[in-house]
Amino acid sequence: MEDELIAKKDLLEITGISYGQLYRWKRKKLIPETWFIRKATFTGQETFFPKAKILKRVQSISELKDTLSLDELAERFSPQSVTKIVLSEVELLDRNIVSEMTLAIFKEFGSARHSFDFHDLLAMFLLDHLLKAGQMNRAEANDLLNVLKESSHKIYDKNSCLYFIRKMGVSIVFIAADDVTLYFDGGVKVIDRQLISASVEVLKACIEQSDQDENSKGDAQS
Repeated sequence: MEDELIAKKDLLEITGISYGQLYRWKRKKLIPETWFIRKATFTGQETFFPKAKILKRVQSISELKDTLSLDELAERFSPQSVTKIVLSEVELLDRNIVSEMTLAIFKEFGSARHSFDFHDLLAMFLLDHLLKAGQMNRAEANDLLNVLKESSHKIYDKNSCLYFIRKMGVSIVFIAADDVTLYFDGGVKVIDRQLISASVEVLKACIEQSDQDENSKGDAQS
């Protein structure tokens, strides 16, 4: 269940970036510190990265660095930047961010408001994933939303993981504050494991894409 890793030397070779660029981007916080993973190998200590995430991030930086400054890129990639995002109920549904069923469950759980901040959007996004995959029922949805309500403001700067497990028909939802390896007894089934930072990235990209689509529609009509 661990992310596939890529060695630093392979990353530099595949992407064509230099050692200096990589560590300059690290200093400017374009690449999270937690992505630099030191591991022992037969040649000594080497640095590895979560492969999918680092390749996607390097591609994004390379595409944007000619139009945005490094400080602007750091702001764009900062987990805290998403806290400024607010969407209305109509926008959520029109842009297909979540399903009507997920929105209805969330509104039953919380207040009957019609606009949602990013903490709400993330909770709905994670719930929508589990519901669409047929992994969670409506009763279990309340457990998920409770955990996220209590913890969501604390997890953006951490490498946290959301776990949904079940044993003998009893389900449990919890968040591990860091992406650590957990060991369960044989009777426990891990239904789903979601790295929070990855879900934030996917949701943010989804919202940004829907913004671009909306702007394209507006341009076509004008």
